[in-house]
Amino acid sequence: MMWVIDASVALRWFIVDEAHPHAEAVLERLVSRPETFAVPELFCFEVFSVLCRVHPRGWEAFVIAMMPILEGGMLRHAMTRDLAEEAQRFINLGLTGYDASYVALARRLQGMWLTFDAKAHGAISTEGLSWDLGQGMPPAWE
Repeated sequence: MMWVIDASVALRWFIVDEAHPHAEAVLERLVSRPETFAVPELFCFEVFSVLCRVHPRGWEAFVIAMMPILEGGMLRHAMTRDLAEEAQRFINLGLTGYDASYVALARRLQGMWLTFDAKAHGAISTEGLSWDLGQGMPPAWE
């Protein structure tokens, strides 16, 4: 199973008030098995942007802690025409272009989008392509 990580998960690794045990479980697995994870390239920009806005040392946190994770072996997928076309399907279901890109990547990789965005997950829950980590870990996690 490929796991597509939402920025909402990664930000919980760095923002103390947002820390969550399910985000920590994702990080532990990512460090030990990076080849089973993927992100659309926009993930990097989203995490960087938020860290620079809310973390007291956002740039440093990104460079010192996030860059090794990003360079540790997980798939970083660029936006392509095919991915954009696939994302359009999820935009039509009510997702933003950002969220639709994560889900389109999960679908392309036959994986699952891990997010803390309950509203986005709810909009596509019948698709079987997302998991709301606020509700627990996915059954396939073991």
